[in-house]
Parts: sequence; C-alpha cells; structure tokens
Amino acid sequence: MSSAVSRVAAATSVDALNHFQALLRFETDCWDVHHALSNQRQDFVLLDVRGEQAYAQGHIEGAVNLLHARINEAALQVYPADTLFVVYCAGPHCNGTEKAAIKLAKLGRPVKKMIGGVTGWLDEGFTLKTGAMD
Repeated sequence: MSSAVSRVAAATSVDALNHFQALLRFETDCWDVHHALSNQRQDFVLLDVRGEQAYAQGHIEGAVNLLHARINEAALQVYPADTLFVVYCAGPHCNGTEKAAIKLAKLGRPVKKMIGGVTGWLDEGFTLKTGAMD
C-alpha cells in the first residue's frame, strides 16, 4: 500500500535537478535578500508591490513601494533596462508578486520573486520599518 506522497512517482534525478535549478532563476528567499541588504551587496531594486497603507504599516527597509497595478513603463523609466527587480507582497497567501512579475516580464525587465513576502521576512526574525516612503 502506497502513501499519497509516493503514489505519483518522483521525478528522475535529472528532471529534479533541472527543476530546482530553474526555480532559482525565478525566486530568491528572505534570507538571501536580507544578506544582500545587510552587507551592502544590493544589486537589485526591492519592490514592495502592496498598497501604500500596507507599506506604511511595515515594509522591508530599502524597499520601494510600487503597487503591482501601477507597474508600467513610465513608473520604471528611472531604472536602467537591465535592472533586476525583486518583488514581494504580504506572503504566500498573496498573488501580488506574480501579478507584478508578469507585468515586469512583459516590459522586458529582469525579475525575481522573494518567496515568503512579509510573512516569510518576519518568520526569519527580521524587522520591518514603518512609515511612508522616504
């Protein structure tokens, strides 16, 4: 008798390797973002794609607030075309990051999702800054 876990066979090692390596091209995590920010190695723009009120209640220090619905060429004109954007929202229950990533990709911009969002950031023990954008 097999479990629900093993009922569908696992991918081959080659397929698993390809899949998990590809994920890193699309996603980063809270720890890696925090490490980059804390060690002056930020080579990306961190976009908080939630609304202004949510941003003011708590955001990652250094993040730019740009609601996913407002992402367009005009809003991005201050950034060089090869700027990497890392997007985050409230957490795994929010699809704002996917909406933002789709818009950025359609505009030809490099983009990664920070998995976990604010929820993941807090779960890692990191702090948030309050207040509107500087």
